[in-house]
Amino acid sequence: MKIYDELVARGLIAQVTDEKEIKELINEGKATFYIGFDPTADSLHVGHFMALCLMKRLQMAGNKPVVLLGGGTGYIGDPSGRTDLRQMLTPETIEHNCECFKKQMEKFIDFGENGAIAVNNADWLLKLNYIDVLREVGHCFSVNNMLRAECYKQRMEKGLSFLEFNYMIMQSYDFYHLYKEYGCNMQFGGDDQWSNMLGGTELIRKKLGKDAYAMTITLLLNSEGKKMGKTANGAVWLDPNKTSPFEFFQYWRNVGDQDVLKCIRMLTFLPLEQIDEMDAWEGAKLNEAKEILAYELTKMVHGEEEAEKAKTASHALFAGGGDDSNMPTTEIDITTLENGEIGIMDLMVLCKLAASKSEARRLVTQGGVFVNDAKVEAIDYKVTTEMLNEGTKIRKGKKTFHKAISK
Repeated sequence: MKIYDELVARGLIAQVTDEKEIKELINEGKATFYIGFDPTADSLHVGHFMALCLMKRLQMAGNKPVVLLGGGTGYIGDPSGRTDLRQMLTPETIEHNCECFKKQMEKFIDFGENGAIAVNNADWLLKLNYIDVLREVGHCFSVNNMLRAECYKQRMEKGLSFLEFNYMIMQSYDFYHLYKEYGCNMQFGGDDQWSNMLGGTELIRKKLGKDAYAMTITLLLNSEGKKMGKTANGAVWLDPNKTSPFEFFQYWRNVGDQDVLKCIRMLTFLPLEQIDEMDAWEGAKLNEAKEILAYELTKMVHGEEEAEKAKTASHALFAGGGDDSNMPTTEIDITTLENGEIGIMDLMVLCKLAASKSEARRLVTQGGVFVNDAKVEAIDYKVTTEMLNEGTKIRKGKKTFHKAISK
């Protein structure tokens, strides 16, 4: 099976501009393509994971990836999928985040000789003269068309700043620059980026009279309808210091039954023939599929050793075993305890098992909180210094485990 057909079979392609031309370029290994990553944090998260896997697949098929770090567009902030203005980052923070991204990407993308290249759009965007931009590319954009873009429509009622309104032009200019400097002929991104990506292809065609192409990948959703990598307690990070390998494993182990095969198909590198055989799996076999998914992705991000540890720890927990060595842990400063005790709701917030005391209260009253395998029956339940010295296991629901221990 050719690589383009494999991408289709795995459910990865949402929209393309010129399918015949794109298919030919990709299958022949002639695509020089880019995906942009705005450095909004000091770690990539699971939301970036699909893009990295796609880049890896295409590079393995002979195509050349261009990793675009948004050191320049990070000054503005992408309004796509946002209901509010992004936090403005300092130049130093943006630069630091770009360096963290590049280091993490080296696990997925080959940056060796004749391999992928990484560029930072701060190198050209920050040097642009505003008047020159207006004269050179401003006439290529219709304000009417821009306002029809989904990323802007979602913000019009609540307010869209002129700063964010420029984001489409900046992203389009990136593609224009990469085409001229590196022969980059294709742009990939999530399907929420479609309008921005079309802006880049049209700019190249109008300014240079050359063909450029865009393809969006399907945004993977979990069973609760949230974007991939989002949980009640925030993002699932690729940095093990932010999301431990065990937590990463558990995130994928806990995907919904209706999503597990979709995730395996889109994110793992298991042969399609093997995945097709799993399509008939039901009941307990779906738990086996979830473990395969969790193991394969944890191995890809954190290595085989950490994947084995996470798998072993998961088995121990679900089997009622005592091995909690790889369980997510929060150290509690016992000097802050009142009379040597801390309320379960306060402890859950400290352990990030609940975003607030009101949420913790709801979980307790619904019978969804366990301490050392015993259900917490009252909201005034206290955990003592002695319990923390020994290590206290807290379980939220059936699948979320955490340990609180004295500092």
